[in-house]
Amino acid sequence: QVQLVESGGGLVQAGGSLRLSCAASGGTFSRHVMGWFRQAPGKEREFVAAIRWSGGSTYYADSVKGRFTISGDNAKNTVYLQMNSLKPEDTAVYYCAAAQAFTIATMLRVPLSYAYWGQGTQVTVSS
Repeated sequence: QVQLVESGGGLVQAGGSLRLSCAASGGTFSRHVMGWFRQAPGKEREFVAAIRWSGGSTYYADSVKGRFTISGDNAKNTVYLQMNSLKPEDTAVYYCAAAQAFTIATMLRVPLSYAYWGQGTQVTVSS
């Protein structure tokens, strides 16, 4: 059973930085794509970024491109989301998720493509 545990959320001022971590266990992660999503109150869950364990290809939402960086440490089975130049509109619960490696790029932005989810970590950016 795949388990994903996020950490690293918190309160930060606008313009600041945070690094989220997602520790994965219970699976063979070379067979997965790892993604980050976020959900603000009253809004739908939205795609933030994704990375393929095999090959390291990365994908970003336009709203975070150039500010956020997704990376992975295969030895630790951990995925990171480095968030810089944070804005109040980045405030949300951030979720880590895992999808099958064969998931095509256009589907990586769709929550239903991901079979496994973490419990989420709150990120609050004050103005």
